[in-house]
Amino acid sequence: MILNHLLGFYTHPKEEWQSVDREHQSYFYALSHIVVIALIPAVMAYFASAHLGWDIGAGHTAETIKLTQQSAMAMSVAMYFGLILGVCALAYLIQELAHAFEVTRTYTQCLEIAAYTATPLFMTGLSAFYPELWFIMMVGLVGLSYSVYLLYSGVPIMLHIPEDKGFIFSSSVVTCGLVLLVILMALSVILWSVGIGPQYM
Repeated sequence: MILNHLLGFYTHPKEEWQSVDREHQSYFYALSHIVVIALIPAVMAYFASAHLGWDIGAGHTAETIKLTQQSAMAMSVAMYFGLILGVCALAYLIQELAHAFEVTRTYTQCLEIAAYTATPLFMTGLSAFYPELWFIMMVGLVGLSYSVYLLYSGVPIMLHIPEDKGFIFSSSVVTCGLVLLVILMALSVILWSVGIGPQYM
């Protein structure tokens, strides 16, 4: 069942990683997980941008900013596919790093690591029900921290390497993830500069 590991990663993450490692799930299963989870931030981004609005400013000077529904939908769809592509790219980098560490793992196994690690970060999209930037940033920081924890705890189990070697490997993955994030941000800026940007109400 898709998402059947979700609760386990929040209650007993190391045991859940061991369960994932034993099951040897298919590529479709791993991809299905991230396809479903990526809907959360994408759908919430649309809802918050088109219907709730974002409060910019403070106190009586605060101004609620909304996007047109068409613009919000287009940006949410782009965000959705960008998130899936980002996780798949991270899985590829994990596989290449594994070769550098003389560890052989299939792309599916690397996709499992990337997908389950990204899950807490993607679930922070639910915070858009309260579209205040400070609140979303706080929740996002918590989600990011837990995603990094899942990565550091899961890599030694999934790759069958010692924890000290797993720490170095995980740190390399975090670095690659940051590089991917910068690339996605740069692409967003490029798209905005050529006129493919938000349309405000």
